[in-house]
Amino acid sequence: MKVSRLFCAFVGLMLLCETATQVRLNAQQQRQSSSGRLNHSTPASNGSDSGIDFPLDRIASLDVPLITDQGYGIREEIPEKYRVRYQAWKNEFLATETGRRQWAAYAQSTRFTLTITISKDRQQGAMTGRYKWSDSGELIGATITLGNQIDGGYPDPIYYPVMNSLTVGGDSQLFGGNLLAAAKIAHEFGHVNRASTADGKLYQLQNELMPIYKRIFLSNGHNARDPRLKNLATQMGGTSLEIWEDREYWGEANAMLFLRDRISKQRSRCAIFSKIRQSVEKYAIGYADRFRRIAQSNPAQCSWQ
Repeated sequence: MKVSRLFCAFVGLMLLCETATQVRLNAQQQRQSSSGRLNHSTPASNGSDSGIDFPLDRIASLDVPLITDQGYGIREEIPEKYRVRYQAWKNEFLATETGRRQWAAYAQSTRFTLTITISKDRQQGAMTGRYKWSDSGELIGATITLGNQIDGGYPDPIYYPVMNSLTVGGDSQLFGGNLLAAAKIAHEFGHVNRASTADGKLYQLQNELMPIYKRIFLSNGHNARDPRLKNLATQMGGTSLEIWEDREYWGEANAMLFLRDRISKQRSRCAIFSKIRQSVEKYAIGYADRFRRIAQSNPAQCSWQ
């Protein structure tokens, strides 16, 4: 497959991301033929059984208030009309060790502010943005914006193999509703987790250069061999597509940790993990290790074979 076709898929994805209901339909055929091309290495584990890099040193105890009213910690800016549904989604997320641990980490922070809000503009989607860094490159703020209908709508399996796996057996009602919403929340927490452990200077540089990369690609006839694009990729540590998809798969890895803890019946959990494996091996083989380690971690006890 030509490199330019891969980047056409990426551009299509970026242009459609603001309309969450049309998720990467044009990219699927492109991705099927190129899934084996990318060969990304997985960052080293921080010592947890999952292999997910998360700042566990920030956690003093799980026995802490889950909401703070101070300048740091978690700020929940939820419109009144969405508070009941939001509380149900949040309770589902906090029903797991993964959810409680990560929530507590940010709720206890004295140098980081995580804002969570809801917007009808996102509908069934969600996003993480408004990152703020200190002069030294430490992440000190981020905002998770949830759609007001995130308890519905399953993303495609290409870049969202975990959330899509909740359609296992063709019965989307079995693992929908609050569970689906909480998985989307976990995905967004995965973005914050990753940004907080990444090289802050590089992360900011990538955020600044990726839009420039896209504009050049759109204006140069989709020529991925353009020296300007090669120079940008060198500065960013990868192409825009590679950086973007790596971030999305970290979000999905965190959603998988949530499902590992939340779905207690081994048969159901393993069926979901099997569907994840099929999607990962079809579309994202270069990232398989990231998901395999979660599937094989205790207490999941699900084979990845």
